[in-house]
Amino acid sequence: MKRALCWVRRDLRLHDHFALSEALKNADETIVAFIFDELILEKLHNKNDPRVSIIMDSLREMETQLQKYSSSLIVRFGNPVEEIPKLIAEYKIDGLFFNRDYEPYAKKRDSEIEQILLAQKKAVYTFKDHVFFEKNEILNGSGEIYKVFTPYKNKWLETFRAQEEFIPEYKCNLKKLYPIKNSKNIIDHDWLHEIAFLETPCVLTGGSKEALKRLNTFREFIENYKEARDVPALEQTSNLSSYIRMGNLSVRDMIRLAVEKRNSGYETWLSEIIWRDFYQVILDAYPRVDKHCFRPEYDNIKWLGSKKDFQAWCDGQTGYPLVDAAMRCLNTTGMMHNRLRMVVASFLTKTLLIDWRLGERYFAEKLLDYDMAANNGGWQWSASTGVDAQPYFRIFNPYNQSEKFDPEGIYIRQWCPELSRFSNKTIHSPHDTEIFEQVEAKCFVGKDYPAPIVGYKQQRDRALAMYKAVK
Repeated sequence: MKRALCWVRRDLRLHDHFALSEALKNADETIVAFIFDELILEKLHNKNDPRVSIIMDSLREMETQLQKYSSSLIVRFGNPVEEIPKLIAEYKIDGLFFNRDYEPYAKKRDSEIEQILLAQKKAVYTFKDHVFFEKNEILNGSGEIYKVFTPYKNKWLETFRAQEEFIPEYKCNLKKLYPIKNSKNIIDHDWLHEIAFLETPCVLTGGSKEALKRLNTFREFIENYKEARDVPALEQTSNLSSYIRMGNLSVRDMIRLAVEKRNSGYETWLSEIIWRDFYQVILDAYPRVDKHCFRPEYDNIKWLGSKKDFQAWCDGQTGYPLVDAAMRCLNTTGMMHNRLRMVVASFLTKTLLIDWRLGERYFAEKLLDYDMAANNGGWQWSASTGVDAQPYFRIFNPYNQSEKFDPEGIYIRQWCPELSRFSNKTIHSPHDTEIFEQVEAKCFVGKDYPAPIVGYKQQRDRALAMYKAVK
């Protein structure tokens, strides 16, 4: 074809990009475009949302690269169902190329665009890029989608090992870009003002350059990943989740690192990538999980928690130090360690007895790496309402989790500085200390730091009864 349009969305990079690679191969000229989707942005009530800054970093980096080839990133703001056909007409495009997205809204939007363009006799090409295996590629013996992770993982690995020597890399020949001088490019034009957002400081710098740098740094300690990943104070996770969410890295970039060696660290990292595929498959196959429990019987749970307790959880004021430290970190940085996501989710649902959907929604507002499939899957796992969920009677003890994964209280001291003078032993449950210990710590429970808003043991019994009522 003469001219192609590659529409980038959650794949903000110019390397190892399936749709872009194919567009460049099959057209004489290729244009790259990004749409600020007004239907998504209008749901972000915080106009200082740092995630928009990460997107801007990524787009500016892409623009800098495109300009080296005398091209530019075409940017629009509006409803993509309207904006994409406009671009097709404006630039006399023969074919649209984009990578598939598995979220319910995106699937509906993309289908509408495809139908419009096909009616206009325009070609539409979509590609598997966001995951390594899509839902119909990993099936059980009955030809059905797996609903339990371990057999899914085993089949994923079996399928992968058969082709492991060929992990595709979709190279992009940018010399075939359409030459554009764009006065409203993402660098020179004030797009933040146009979309009604503000430039907001962020703890992360977006873009592929930073993502690949972090991936390379992770290589230095991936061998210890299995053990170290559960200790938040060590900061020995990959710290790549936001870049994965924005598509600054490809899934193949990650897998190539994961198979460099065969040891527990590398295998655990690969397992996390498989979890990511698994949750994308579930969302794709069962879009109802966005608002409903995967296991329908749990939609009948009568959640007993209060709005007051939910607000205390949001604010990091529950009186449970590890929970509070994790929530304060989230509120300040937009990030939360994976172990702590499980701790605070279990605490909200099974100690405070609050509907998992409220926690999921709060994470959706705050997390820099928010991904619907992973967030939903993680929350339903913790709440025992989802696919492959932990049994409802398995309830994380926040004190045991604190002692096991932050034994010296390093993480707690960082985010709950009022507790910093308690000993390594007492910092996990300061409310159990004698008054003289609180005097020495210069922190009085109930005044300088809240007393526990609920009792763990009593709430555990209530949680078991609450879940058992719908079994």
